[in-house]
Amino acid sequence: MLQKKYLLGGVAVFAALLFSTQVFAQADKRQALMKNNNAAAKAIKAAVEAKDYTTVEAKARNIMSNADKILGFFPKGSDTGKTRAKPEIWEKFDEFSKNPGKLKAAANELADAAKAKDDAAITAKVKALGAVCSNCHKAFRAEKYSE
Repeated sequence: MLQKKYLLGGVAVFAALLFSTQVFAQADKRQALMKNNNAAAKAIKAAVEAKDYTTVEAKARNIMSNADKILGFFPKGSDTGKTRAKPEIWEKFDEFSKNPGKLKAAANELADAAKAKDDAAITAKVKALGAVCSNCHKAFRAEKYSE
């Protein structure tokens, strides 16, 4: 009987550790994805200045691909650890969940403008992409990391 209690306790501790490891891994993964998007945005800015349409298109498509992954990195309970994610993400998840689609659409429009080598459209679409990022960050990202 005592062995059974120890076994059940051990399983419970293991499950808790596994869950907490997964939760912290989500924060790390989403930070890596967002850093990738930031690097792509910086590369887009430099490529626009150089009129490197191929890079603008490729980096916009990279952001599009990342947009498909965003919601998977914000499951319930992943608001712990070192993160800048605000509680509003989970409190207003329906609102938050619209942002990856907006990001993907804006990045797609930028990629299309780059493919067409349309400088005026590229300039407008870069601003639109930045606005999508900024609006989401204002609503759902804290200025400082929580611990």
